[in-house]
Amino acid sequence: MTSSYPYTPTILRASVKPRPWVPFKPHEGHVKVPHLPSKPRSDDLLGIYNITTHIIPAAHPRLTPDIPVPELPPRSKRTEGEIKKLGLEFIERQARQGEDDYSGVTNERVLWNCVNRYVRKDKEAKVGTKGITLFLVQGTGFPKEICETNLCYLLAACGVIDEIWSWESVQHGDSALLNRQNLSGSFDWTDNARDIANFLINYIPEEVETSALPIHLHRVPASIGESRQENGFSSRTLVVAGHSFGGCAVTLTALHFPALFSSMILIDAMIDPYQGFGWERTQYLVGVTLMRRAQWPSREDAFRSFKSSPMFSAWHPDVLRLYVDYGLYEDESGCVRLKMHPVQEALVMANPRTSRETWELMEKLDEKIELLWILPGKPSQDVLMLVEVRKQRAWRRPANSSNIVLKSSSHLIPQESPEELAQIMADFLHRKYDISSRKSKL
Repeated sequence: MTSSYPYTPTILRASVKPRPWVPFKPHEGHVKVPHLPSKPRSDDLLGIYNITTHIIPAAHPRLTPDIPVPELPPRSKRTEGEIKKLGLEFIERQARQGEDDYSGVTNERVLWNCVNRYVRKDKEAKVGTKGITLFLVQGTGFPKEICETNLCYLLAACGVIDEIWSWESVQHGDSALLNRQNLSGSFDWTDNARDIANFLINYIPEEVETSALPIHLHRVPASIGESRQENGFSSRTLVVAGHSFGGCAVTLTALHFPALFSSMILIDAMIDPYQGFGWERTQYLVGVTLMRRAQWPSREDAFRSFKSSPMFSAWHPDVLRLYVDYGLYEDESGCVRLKMHPVQEALVMANPRTSRETWELMEKLDEKIELLWILPGKPSQDVLMLVEVRKQRAWRRPANSSNIVLKSSSHLIPQESPEELAQIMADFLHRKYDISSRKSKL
């Protein structure tokens, strides 16, 4: 069952001055190109979409300062008091680094983003139209493959999407494996927004082709990148679906490069004023994350461990299997570990500055970009605490916006309710792009 929030004016303010956008600069000197950290995919999606993984250089320079990664004591020796103290240190450090308006940027390390591509094998030529490209940005802690259960349901209900790209931030999934020697002990969400912009402006190919693409995507000519910033894509209609942290990052990208975007589906995107209990909840989440187990003897042991967890047991079983298959990797000893280390996950959670800045800027988002907010409504402590924030969030940019409250799910909507989410997304695409008369071939 679903409902929606009626128009709710903004009362909450973040009281933060948004920082200016920092432009990209070319890398200097020779850059060693990495190999894929995982085996290339040999499967497909529903027998209709080919799956490939690609690598691009992340935005340069980094806004995140280059500082040592904090070391955790062994899990057996982590006390609640020590973790709470360390979590507060994470939050305070992140707060300090956001106060200098990037004046101290010196991080020249080269990082990489991995992205999955799902492209129709039998793409049809549509004369005079620009086909739909779906761009997916995941929440904190989840690999790019976590979306595939939702995608299967979506494509079965709406088989008119030519191409799908699923994004991975630098410390997530395969990207984390590529970057593990160069990740910092801090993180700024704005770097994820800059990485997304870098991909959409400089690397996503100009045309949707069924032919294979190189693992390392080629940079498009500068003239095409400049044109995209001013006029959008010549051969694509870009629809974005961003969850949580990913929804905030891609919204910040759209605020600075609105011409790229046709519409946005924001799945409980973390765009908040972070007042009062918001800070307390952040500290709690950081502490819980630092206590996470990160290693198991085998994938099946990990799967059983996750199923016994209150959080993971609420997931759709196919999504949980994807997390075990693609969120973990086998180390030299034969054990399996999280690709994203709990410290890196905690560092992402400890950085609400960009969320607050995006809240302040949100009302200025180009009204041509239609917004659909999908928000959780399943009774839980999280939903009850944030209900007023979510009401105002859904109407922060009131023009050309709508919202749906999904009563079957808490914050982790893609993990808990992928089928219901897919139907809402399909209904939106059918209405927005007038594709209801086209029969899916799936």
